[in-house]
Amino acid sequence: MERQRRMQPLGLVAAALLGVSACGALESTPVPDRPAADSAPAASSAPAGAGGGQAAEASSLPGLPSAAQAAASLQELAVAEQGSMAGYSREKFPHWASHGENCDTREVILERDGTGIQRDDECRAVSGNWKSVYDGKTFTDAGDLDIDHTVPLANAWRSGADEWSQDERKAFANDLTHPQLLAVSAGSNRSKGDQGPEEWQPPLESYWCVYGRSWTSVKATYELTVTEDEKNWLTKMLDTCA
Repeated sequence: MERQRRMQPLGLVAAALLGVSACGALESTPVPDRPAADSAPAASSAPAGAGGGQAAEASSLPGLPSAAQAAASLQELAVAEQGSMAGYSREKFPHWASHGENCDTREVILERDGTGIQRDDECRAVSGNWKSVYDGKTFTDAGDLDIDHTVPLANAWRSGADEWSQDERKAFANDLTHPQLLAVSAGSNRSKGDQGPEEWQPPLESYWCVYGRSWTSVKATYELTVTEDEKNWLTKMLDTCA
């Protein structure tokens, strides 16, 4: 069945992606020009890291909408069957982008989501503390962490990103201004793979509220479609916010 889409041709803005980083200015990477992106809530000023409770777990996620905002956005998303994986490869979503001074997107997220981070001369996190919000595990070795794309690259491809330009996919894969990237345990990230919330849910049900808000926000910002089952599961996750 052919997918029905509401997506319009994607424009580009000249402004670079903005990120809070000690590494220096982010390289100029164009992002899709959409009203939703401009109106996203500002990142929380709370300390980075994922402490206990939903407020602390969400404190480092930029542009995270409230549960009510996410629920409203969810109703506006176009519902369609997933598209084909034909032509997909991770190389079509260039990552991790350079941020100057040897830093890349991975290192920026590791610093944002951890505490007590120490870096070497090549910007690699050599010590620190991280809590994986998906499963509640704590780590002191950055090598045990993956940077998860809330909406996986392959899932985005199946729901509209196959029609984007390479620059738009690069912006999506390195987005520091929306709740698209976070440091989690390698085990949980690899268990998730490219599955949507209808197939995989964070083991910690206490994180479902934040996860539903994040996923819905990213899909709305990038005008990606959702399946009927995906929408039902997002509704269930947002219901836990109450």
